[in-house]
Amino acid sequence: MTKIAVLGNGRVGGTLATALTRAGHEVTVADSTPGAAAAAARAARIVINATPGSDSLDRLAALREELRGRILVDVSNATADGPDGLPAGLIYPGSSLAEHLQEALPETSVVKTLNTMLFSVMTAPGALSQAPDAFLSGEDPWAKQTVRDLLKDLGWREEWITDLGGIETARATEAAILFVPHVIRTSGFTPFAISIAR
Repeated sequence: MTKIAVLGNGRVGGTLATALTRAGHEVTVADSTPGAAAAAARAARIVINATPGSDSLDRLAALREELRGRILVDVSNATADGPDGLPAGLIYPGSSLAEHLQEALPETSVVKTLNTMLFSVMTAPGALSQAPDAFLSGEDPWAKQTVRDLLKDLGWREEWITDLGGIETARATEAAILFVPHVIRTSGFTPFAISIAR
């Protein structure tokens, strides 16, 4: 059992919190109440960023002390939304939210993952008709192994998890969000994940 704090109580945060609790972890969900995120992060070993990527950097940079020594699992994408509310562009072109978080939180191990799929697939990868991929980006091998184990608790098989390398590789997975609005307009909110055919 691991103490986990989920920052963000929307569809993504709620789905992850429910699945991780079911897997036997002690999960706290921080809502927007003042001080809730700080208190949750302070008590956890692993913190999951499920806040809107457009303002994640400011929110998490303010928690630098609380996040010291923690693993920060970043599942968000920093995008500017179009008129229909779907992603229309990247806030950090040529970089990534994950890189900015790691720079702002040097004593925190940031691991990017689960940001290349519809939120429902994060906790039910086996529901897809073909094998999905979950990608890992981060500087700390131990932190990435810890997150890999957490993904297995969510139903991800070892062969479905790909370590892309350092935190700069998050640029690629975050850019993949630009596929999402087109896929949704074509087929609706049917569960899907961006995967590498092998």
